[in-house]
Amino acid sequence: MTTGTNFWDQSIWSFVITLTVLLLAMLVATILRQRFSLIRRFMIPSSVLGGFLILLANVIYLLITGRHIFDRALLETLTYHGLGLGFAAMSLRNLDRRSKEYKGDSFRTSLSVVSSYLIQGVIGLLVSLLLYYLIDSFFGSGTILPMGYGQGPGQAYNWGRTYENLYGFEEGTSFGLTIAAMGFIASSIGGIIYLNKMRGQGLLKAREEAQQESLSPQHIQGENEIPISDSIDKLTVQLALVFFSYLLAYLTMRGLNAIIETGALGKFGTNTLQPLIWGFNFLFSTLFGLLVKALFRMLQKKGIIKQHFTNTFMQDRIAGFMFDIMVVASIAAINLSAFTHTEFVLPLVIMCVGGAVVTYFYLDYYCKRIFPDYRHEAFLSLYGMLTGTASTGVILLREADPRFTTPAANNLVYQQGYAILFGAPLMLLMGFSPQSPGNSWITIGVFVVMLAVLNFIAFRKKR
Repeated sequence: MTTGTNFWDQSIWSFVITLTVLLLAMLVATILRQRFSLIRRFMIPSSVLGGFLILLANVIYLLITGRHIFDRALLETLTYHGLGLGFAAMSLRNLDRRSKEYKGDSFRTSLSVVSSYLIQGVIGLLVSLLLYYLIDSFFGSGTILPMGYGQGPGQAYNWGRTYENLYGFEEGTSFGLTIAAMGFIASSIGGIIYLNKMRGQGLLKAREEAQQESLSPQHIQGENEIPISDSIDKLTVQLALVFFSYLLAYLTMRGLNAIIETGALGKFGTNTLQPLIWGFNFLFSTLFGLLVKALFRMLQKKGIIKQHFTNTFMQDRIAGFMFDIMVVASIAAINLSAFTHTEFVLPLVIMCVGGAVVTYFYLDYYCKRIFPDYRHEAFLSLYGMLTGTASTGVILLREADPRFTTPAANNLVYQQGYAILFGAPLMLLMGFSPQSPGNSWITIGVFVVMLAVLNFIAFRKKR
């Protein structure tokens, strides 16, 4: 008699059931958007509304039964991989000619991204230091704000746990995840406010009319591309390229992780580099997506393959699917347990509200002057990314630019290399700041100097 897994075991069905519920929640949200004008007026994306519907249902279920509807680990896994796969698909898109007219905008985007991290870091540290002197809270908790807002749940979890284990920040993991959860709420509220402001100015109506023309055959089947349906479906090929890119990213991260686990880099490797490597899975997937695209172009030039394999229209759809799944799963996985600790309520409220408001007005000012031709699309993509995750940035962007006709979507992909370069000092200071209150004050000083330098470069280099 075998003791293996049976098809009727819950573990066989849990992933499919969870994915089905997430998709159904977005379907219900889409119907609600169409049915009720109030929801349409607030411009709430279906994935965001679906996520909050599941979150509300989970709260009710938890109060009644004492258990969660979903396995949070599975939701966090979908969130983590959805981001990496979505960016792999974005990087496999073919860059159109119009995007090349805005050469240098990805560099300017990276400056705004790192500047926003620095602003959030300064706000967070000022709040945590002030409360340290007033109520003896943990002085270094403020540096988690740019990790939860700018980097999302993965980095917030990593650094919250690191601060808890190494620097005595009790319940630091819960604190970090709560900041990331509040970031999703901030991105939704701020994005909805901005979209409604655009609607009030008639900008969204003009965009909708411009987008209503039917798709031409060239969108779906480009020149000299593989056929839509042959011995293998064209969508299958696109998915294969995305997952191949992500596999290469995983193997690279696994190789770097093996070096760290030898102990050659000491605590710096395990406490700083390891969380960074695995937290930046989307960066590696972007890099290898670009390399895979370049590889297939080279193979075509050499005559080894006869047709184009990548298709921008289908890669957009794959990226959209991955980002939708990520957003609805990440909101459904929100854990506000840190608010059950009374000592966390005050710092969380001040940090999260202050970080969202200042980020909103800073990016509005920045995009108005640096990206005048598409300031609204640039703002939505950046604000969504710098309070939620990259996927929420794309979700908000799609409300104003559903076909990614502006360079805003490409900027999110290609800015990452520059952002890592400029943001490296910030990441290194993440392990320096929580060691003492003096170190936290020094960190604030470094952040302010970096912020001034980056903004000087950005506004001096503007078109």
